[in-house]
Amino acid sequence: MERPWLKFYDKEVPHHIDYPRIPLYRLLDDTAARMPDAPCTCFFGRRQTYRRIKEASDRFAAGLRRLGVQKGDRVALLLPNLPQFIVAYYGILKVGAVIVPLNPLYTERELTFHLTDSGAETVVTIPMFLEKVVALGGKTPLRRIIYTRVADALPFPLSLLQGLREGKDIRKAVHPVEGVSWVRFRDLVRRPAPADFRPEPVDPDEMAALLYSGGTTGVAKGIMLSHFNFVANAHQVVAWGALTDEQSILAVLPFFHGFGMSVTMNAPILAGGEIVMLPRFNARQVAQTIHKYKPDFFIGVPTMFVALSNLPDIGKYDLKSVKGIFVGAAPLTRAIKEEFEAKTGGRMIEGYGLTEAVTAIAANPYHGVHKIGSIGIPFPDVDMKIVSLDGTQDLPPYEQGEIVLRSPTVMLGYYKMPEETARTIVDGWLFTGDIGYMDEDGYFYITDRKKELIIVGGFNVFPREIDELIYQHPKVKEGITVGVPDPYKGERIKVYIVLKEGETATEEEFIAYFRQHLTPYKVPSEVEFRTELPKSAIGKILRRQLREEEIRKAQESRKDADSRE
Repeated sequence: MERPWLKFYDKEVPHHIDYPRIPLYRLLDDTAARMPDAPCTCFFGRRQTYRRIKEASDRFAAGLRRLGVQKGDRVALLLPNLPQFIVAYYGILKVGAVIVPLNPLYTERELTFHLTDSGAETVVTIPMFLEKVVALGGKTPLRRIIYTRVADALPFPLSLLQGLREGKDIRKAVHPVEGVSWVRFRDLVRRPAPADFRPEPVDPDEMAALLYSGGTTGVAKGIMLSHFNFVANAHQVVAWGALTDEQSILAVLPFFHGFGMSVTMNAPILAGGEIVMLPRFNARQVAQTIHKYKPDFFIGVPTMFVALSNLPDIGKYDLKSVKGIFVGAAPLTRAIKEEFEAKTGGRMIEGYGLTEAVTAIAANPYHGVHKIGSIGIPFPDVDMKIVSLDGTQDLPPYEQGEIVLRSPTVMLGYYKMPEETARTIVDGWLFTGDIGYMDEDGYFYITDRKKELIIVGGFNVFPREIDELIYQHPKVKEGITVGVPDPYKGERIKVYIVLKEGETATEEEFIAYFRQHLTPYKVPSEVEFRTELPKSAIGKILRRQLREEEIRKAQESRKDADSRE
């Protein structure tokens, strides 16, 4: 097919990459063999070499084998960004098991679904999340809990880190569950791996990880990604950013998310760079970390850069080490780009990706032409095009349709959902559900979403999940969830509710209800009560019409503000 974007590639970016057909764990092992004494991780100043991380992953793998974990088993990671995440990640792969990365902020209800759907019998976590895991009791297949402490990775007492707490005696603090064994992470990595230890042989096309996302429609689905998918994406990211073993990357995006996992963990490990990690985003802590450890690259979402720019004393931090700032998951505005580039002197590069293709598969060039509002051009070996909404014909430049792509990173499919897989991958093309267009240079733009996915601060929120909760409330007659524009988070969540006759309720009452059942970023920020909701001729509530009402109100509010000025 015609690829007009190739002429805009930076000169050092190849048009094609010969991807090695190797297991994913080889990224770590090969780099450790090449440069064993180079720093791999930096966690609040404590550095660990590639040799040490590699050996710890071997020991962890050997420990998993002793516990009975076998090839094909699912092992869940319920961890913030820690060196232990990397050790466990590659260790799980070395026994041929499948990684199930989970968001630590999931509620018990959400964890129950993910652990049960995946069949994970083992979970690796920290004390902060143990009570939540243990509370699942016999509701899930869980048989083993491996726990580690944040303090084990720190060069100073945990008490110096605000907001992170760990009990002294976990077994006494948390009630044990019958049939579930407890294992200390450090016990597994302290015991040397056998002299004859070898990673489990795996085919590169076998599943390496099962990541949960909403996919292109509906509620959460398991996305099956192969060893080769991850290896290929790591090579694409390294090529696009010209990553080397002399550079470091700030890893504050969560490793449990495909974006953080591939771009801030696997790619720098392939390149041999240092990963400067933080367990969560805090604007001041990020500024302090950049000031002190001088990372070359910062990967994030727009809300992070807004928060940093709004720090009252941001000027006292030296951010000039950052040369490349890769941004995804939500639109990057001109104001955010120009303001943060002025503070760092680096280039802010907007890109695009989705978990069904591991993560990033397109971006504006690192050094070349940036187009504000564009998600950029496809990575090497990625083809993208615009097709009509019925999927029957390719469209020319500037005509809007659905973005479809093919790439060596396209998923194996949705777990236990062959029909959904067949609808999403057609003749090798992944139908993304995003609506947009391509210009004459091959730069792509997103204008809408085919499905009503809401993106709050870079996190996907699926309206149907909240809709179902609305209807479970005894006072509700009908209701619907809508994503409305938000200058800080990109979008925020608003729900519209019609109460049953004779019922009364308050906004605070419903927000408390949502907080009880949802992860914080999924909690609606506004509840509007109405006597009726707009409907189509067949009685379907018109979500899009409500969203358009909110957009009009926001535009009128801006006009009023401008006129007053």
